[in-house]
Formats: sequence, C-alpha cells, structure tokens
Amino acid sequence: MDFAHSDKVVALQERLSAFMEEHIYPNEAAILEEIGTGDRWQPSTIIEGLKEKAKAAGLWNLFLPESEYGAGLTNVEYAPLCEIMGRSFFGPEVFNCSAPDTGNMEVLVRYGTEEQKERWLKPLLEGKIRSGFAMTEPAVASSDATNIEARIERDGDEYVINGRKWWTSGAGDPRCKILIFMGKTDPDNPDRYRQQSMILVPIDTPGVRIERILPVFGYDDAPHGHAEITFENVRVPASNILLGEGRGFEIAQGRLGPGRIHHCMRIIGMTERCLEKMCKRVKSRTAFGKPIAEQTVTQERIAEARIMIDQARLLVLNAAYKMDTVGNKEARKEIAMIKVAAPVMACKVIDWAIQAHGAAGVSDDFGLAYAYAQIRTLRLADGPDEVHRNQIAKLELRRWN
Repeated sequence: MDFAHSDKVVALQERLSAFMEEHIYPNEAAILEEIGTGDRWQPSTIIEGLKEKAKAAGLWNLFLPESEYGAGLTNVEYAPLCEIMGRSFFGPEVFNCSAPDTGNMEVLVRYGTEEQKERWLKPLLEGKIRSGFAMTEPAVASSDATNIEARIERDGDEYVINGRKWWTSGAGDPRCKILIFMGKTDPDNPDRYRQQSMILVPIDTPGVRIERILPVFGYDDAPHGHAEITFENVRVPASNILLGEGRGFEIAQGRLGPGRIHHCMRIIGMTERCLEKMCKRVKSRTAFGKPIAEQTVTQERIAEARIMIDQARLLVLNAAYKMDTVGNKEARKEIAMIKVAAPVMACKVIDWAIQAHGAAGVSDDFGLAYAYAQIRTLRLADGPDEVHRNQIAKLELRRWN
C-alpha cells in the first residue's frame, strides 16, 4: 500500500489540526468547568457552539466511507483525521464523529429503510439528536453475544421487547432519542447466529427505564454516560426491525468493524498527546541532579513509546486498507489485531506518562488519569482482548488445514 496521504487528506489534516489548535484545546478546561457546574447532564453550550463552527468549516461527518451521506473518504483517508480528533476527548463530538453515533449511523445507512433513515439518520447526521447501542447484558457473559437473553417477540403489527441492558453509552444524554437494541427473536433456532435481531427503540417509549448511570473508574462521563436500562413490555412498530428477523449478527459485524477501527484511530491520537505531555514534563523537572529527561529509564520509555505508537498506527492503516479493498468481513483478522494492539499499547504508554508526572499524573490536572480510564475500558468494549485473540488464532490456524 501507498503510505503517502493524498493532497485532499493532507489539506483536511491541516484544517482539522488548525481547528483543534484554535477551538478545541483552548476550550477543554472551560468545557470541563461547564459540565461540572449545575446539572452535569445538560449538553455543553461550548461544544454546541463549536459544532456550528465545524459545520461552517466543512469538517462535519467525515466518516461513512462509500456513502452519499459522508465526506466521500475511504477508511485509509479517514484514519489520520480520526486520529487528530481523538487527541481530545471532546474532539470527535464537535465534528459529529463520536461513538456510538457513528456506528449507529453506519447501521442506518447500510441496513435502514428509507423511512428509518428519514426519521433517525437525518437528525443524527445533522447533530440534532444522539443515540445509544443496547447490546451488553449484566446477567450473562456478553463477550459471547450468543448468550444474550433479551427478547424481541412479534405481536401483530408490533414487537414486544423485554430485557435488561447495561453499558449503553450515551443514554444519559438528554439528546439521546433512539436506541438500537439487540435481542432474540428466535431463541430455538439451531443456528445460534440466526437467533438474534436488532430493532430501533425510541428511548421515550413506555417501558424503557434508565436504572442508573455506571461510572468508569469513578468517572460518570457526563453528559454522555453509560446506562443500565430495563425494557419491560416495550412495544414498537414491526417496521422498526432492522433488515429482518435473525439478521442481528450480520448487522453487528457490519457495525462493529468500523466502530473498532475508529476506536483504535482515536486511541492513537490520544496516546500521541499523552506522550507529548510526558516529554514536556520530563524536560521541565529535575531529579537527583539532572533533568528527568536525561535519566536512562525515561529515555528508554520514550523510545519504546514512539516505536509502539508507530507500530499500532501502521497496523491500523493496514486494517483500513484491507477494509477498503476486500471489505469488512475479509478484514476481520486485521480489525481484531488492531483492537488488541492499540488499547494495550496505549495503556502502557499512558502508564509511563503518569509515572513521569509523579503524583500529578494521577490527578485531574493533566488528563492522564482520565485518558487511562477511558482507554482501559476499550480492552473490553466492542469485544474483550481474549475474544479477538481467539479469533486471530483460529483464522491463522485455518491457513494450515
């Protein structure tokens, strides 16, 4: 593959970086202060204002490859842009490129009816609403999605939904209006990958109840949040089903492939920024008679961090290239590889950055503790490391049958 970015992508990189320097980084402290004042679950007015600037700058909905709705970028072209956005926790939302909305929009683009697109995709693309993805359940090991117990049962012109979900990210946001819910429509089907379906559930439907917001290492991630939700005799029109009964796993694979690679792109951006903070810190501090930057252990960690970040970036670009050339299904091994490699790499580098900052590293002053908390969860989200490693091994062993 050609590692040089096209003129179009280079221009977008420059525009995105300039926007981040002018509008995102200088506002991070003010956004945190705003969220921490009054009702934490109200959207940030600063972020909403920046969204309008991003739209005006033509930096909106940059994802969605091979779609009339996006910016016409391939996965390889989007990768360096997603990395730039990922340098700030607030970046992706400002450009309408944040999870879980990106994944949900991809589902609607790929599998939604025209009616579903008009009602839900259009306002999501415009940034007028947000969404959630209700898949994981507290009562079963959701690393094996065939364990899902939630039910979606046909009753005339409606489906009746019952179940309990958790880690439904974004459901705490008052702008969250629609959930994509995964449950079983045919639990007795001998093909366990045809038992599940996905269906659209407006969050204000009677019987949908948010039980609690789940903290991540003590952070509530307001106003986004990760909710535990019960669905009790929730009725939605039969037309809300996505693609058809028994197609849930098919949709999940179509959704989670891009979602996983987007996470890894953002991870690399955040890790780059943490390494930058580490380098600045060790050059400004002295210990035992010389700058910390001159300590051999520090230099070794910085060198290893640079190697690891660049290795992960190349793996991501390779996976993106495979997705663009042979499709998401054929690229599943490469996607699984980056989903393991990127968070593991980031956790190690951020841990070194925390160590280099001393006690300040575990405070909220430098954003490193929050970065670690966020990225550590990505060794679980969209499938734990163990599942991806198993898949990689099986695909590798298959070559030698």
